[in-house]
Amino acid sequence: MKIFYLKTVNSTQKYLKNLILESEIKESLAVASDIQTDGIGSRDNTWLGLDGNLFLSFAIKLKDLPDDLKLESASIYFAYILKDTLQDLESKLWLKWPNDFYINNKKIGGMITTVVKDFIVCGVGLNLVNSPQNFTILDIKIQRNELLKRYIKNIEKKFTWKQIFSKYKLNFYLNQKFYTHNKKLRISLEDAKLQEDGSIIINNERIYSLR
Repeated sequence: MKIFYLKTVNSTQKYLKNLILESEIKESLAVASDIQTDGIGSRDNTWLGLDGNLFLSFAIKLKDLPDDLKLESASIYFAYILKDTLQDLESKLWLKWPNDFYINNKKIGGMITTVVKDFIVCGVGLNLVNSPQNFTILDIKIQRNELLKRYIKNIEKKFTWKQIFSKYKLNFYLNQKFYTHNKKLRISLEDAKLQEDGSIIINNERIYSLR
């Protein structure tokens, strides 16, 4: 996958979506920027683009995804690969269901996925060196471009969902003290039961990440 570097952009995700909608790309592509002025966060929030952090979006053809991966759980799949990439470098980062990156009890980033034409587009924001109030930064030092190369290389290994999920479920218990949102409601994950497709069941309701 080629990586296209920008100096500044409103949103790497919006930029990449527009390329797809205008039929400017035909194959997988990643876009990274030094500065991002209007990043997309969960539930239509804005992700602050502080200088020196990771602002990345990548697009992959749907036909090139693992056969056993459901689109509803794509954010877990690609987020966990980034988590594994950082863990190999001795980071203690963990993945809160379904798409938030945490160090201990503070958020340092997240992932948003969406389908555009015949591509899945994944947007990633990660605080490498700077963080807003109430957030934190990565617990290891690594250059952005080095992290990008390692991450993309791991994506290209095309792990199966089964391989990723078998590791993800081992640490799902870390979610118990946290919350998620569903239908604009804040819901405790204390009694959430993780399912094989990445969804969770809370109060007899199945919830997918859909992010």
